[in-house]
Amino acid sequence: MRKLSSATVVIIVGVALYFTLAWGNDGLRMLTSPSYGLDDVWRSQFVFAIGSVFGLGPIGLIKLAAFFGAVKLAVAGICAVHILDRLRALMGGTANSEILEGGLILVVAISIVSVGPAVWSQNAGLVRETTIQLILAAVATALCLVERSYGRPAVLAKPAIVTELAATPRGAPWFSPFR
Repeated sequence: MRKLSSATVVIIVGVALYFTLAWGNDGLRMLTSPSYGLDDVWRSQFVFAIGSVFGLGPIGLIKLAAFFGAVKLAVAGICAVHILDRLRALMGGTANSEILEGGLILVVAISIVSVGPAVWSQNAGLVRETTIQLILAAVATALCLVERSYGRPAVLAKPAIVTELAATPRGAPWFSPFR
């Protein structure tokens, strides 16, 4: 089982590193751009589609793009914190994967929101990119759950017979609804 655990940790750290670099770059690009990334039409299609659903004007689109840029940068920061936590765990202690799971939930939510407009506009490249990110987040979340289940100590079961004898008086019939 130790090889499974080591492979699991390597895959989780690899996915966290991917989201740190990819989403960190995307979030920084969106937040440092004068138009919050709306000038890159290929990557900002989901912002325009969500804006059209809610009837947002130009200022609303800019605020929405800034929000998505901030969330992507926050997810990259969460993944970076998890990588540092894994490096700390190598020196002693255990890593907490709940932080990464919270970031991966944000990745899943944003990927689901952004894949819809990509499908509607028939942009195969953007669909592929968001689907790969969605699959990576799902695999990393599943591996975090597997890792957590292996780290949990076994729980001993209590006998169920004791509760039946303690609840009924001595000599009472087993079932009598009309006492």
